[in-house]
Amino acid sequence: MDSIRQNKISRIIQKDLGEIFQRDCGHYLKGGLITVTIVRVSPDLALARVYLSIFPVAKTAETYKKINEDKKTIRHKLSLRIAKQMRVVPELAFFIDDSCEYSDNINKLLNG
Repeated sequence: MDSIRQNKISRIIQKDLGEIFQRDCGHYLKGGLITVTIVRVSPDLALARVYLSIFPVAKTAETYKKINEDKKTIRHKLSLRIAKQMRVVPELAFFIDDSCEYSDNINKLLNG
């Protein structure tokens, strides 16, 4: 169970990373959409697991690779936004969130 502090930090990181991907990181996916769906922070606030939903799905692997290569740059941009709220900015670990694809597949199977 996450603490109140972990939940607050998760929401802050999710909001700020969403804005960073929307405004500053358009070069990762031209004409596409990168959404931060979930952020889970470790109890010591040293690691943030960030789950991303990438649309169009065909470019997911390529975009994910680019994001992981620029992880330090993204963390720096995040630190500029949350420096006054947190003493240490957590390390970022990115993961693909394919729950939307999974639910679409289940709906297709159920509807025939």
